[in-house]
Amino acid sequence: MKHCRHIAVLISAWLLLASAPAAGQEPRKIRIGSPAISYNQIHIWIAKDAGLFRKYGLDVEIVLLRGGQMAVQALVAGDPPIVNIGTVVQASLQGHDVVLVAASENAYAYSVVALPGMTKLEQLRGKKLGVSGFGSASHNAAIVLLRKLNFEPNKDVTIVVAGTTTERIAAMGGGSIDATLLTPTEVVMARKRGYGELYDMLDMGVEIQGNGFATTRAFIKSSRETVKAALKGYVEAIHYIYNNKEETLKVMAKYLRNPDPEVLESAYNGFVKMVPKKPYPTLKGIQFLLDQFSAELPQAKTAKPEQFVDLSLLQELEKEGFFAEMGRRYR
Repeated sequence: MKHCRHIAVLISAWLLLASAPAAGQEPRKIRIGSPAISYNQIHIWIAKDAGLFRKYGLDVEIVLLRGGQMAVQALVAGDPPIVNIGTVVQASLQGHDVVLVAASENAYAYSVVALPGMTKLEQLRGKKLGVSGFGSASHNAAIVLLRKLNFEPNKDVTIVVAGTTTERIAAMGGGSIDATLLTPTEVVMARKRGYGELYDMLDMGVEIQGNGFATTRAFIKSSRETVKAALKGYVEAIHYIYNNKEETLKVMAKYLRNPDPEVLESAYNGFVKMVPKKPYPTLKGIQFLLDQFSAELPQAKTAKPEQFVDLSLLQELEKEGFFAEMGRRYR
């Protein structure tokens, strides 16, 4: 009997060892894409620099991609296999295998910034509005804004691809565009150059699906645990930011390459104002985008918001008590 008990103990110990991660196991290398140096990428930077991705077994390289359109193209090609972008709906409507597993924005946090002398949105008529690229989040936001004003894009107002934030601000100085859309951090930088803020799109009071954690259904199928590990780092980074302001400001200064306290404060405040601790995509906000895109993309008329998201990973974290643990750890 003792011999049998001894064997049972050995078997139990072996099963525990087999199910535990190997000691000293190397973290899995993975690239995660970021389409801009902007406040809405803060949690990706924090997850890397605060060791949160590594905590969940990932060695992450952050890849800076030039705008949302390029980021989607890279995601569809599989490198990087995860990207933090705000253009999933349009890309999916165009036939690409992209899906949101989480989202950090349920509204467009853009402001219209214009040359001195422009004080009203109506003055955009006949002018050139700069965006980072066609198919980018700023491009989508521009279309939403112009339709709100009853302006026809590229008829009443010309939409111009003018590059990154720095390039768009420089383009206003050079006279090639009259206005652009900027995030809270960027607005501060533009004001310092004498440009005025005409309108904050948050004042629209409309729920819109903005920036989110995107991958492909194919990658979820082949590497579900990797996606889940990345999502854990993503979620914990949000909680970390809420509770570690000074450390967050240091990381932001590094990635933004801007030590200006006003810029950093604006970025931090913009993030905690916008980003929920449970980063579920907004189906209502996706439906809003489908309605907006239906004129250019007829397939949007029959599309359902649920087809652009995979909520199963966040739901697993809920069931496993991950969010409850975050609440205890970051009070």
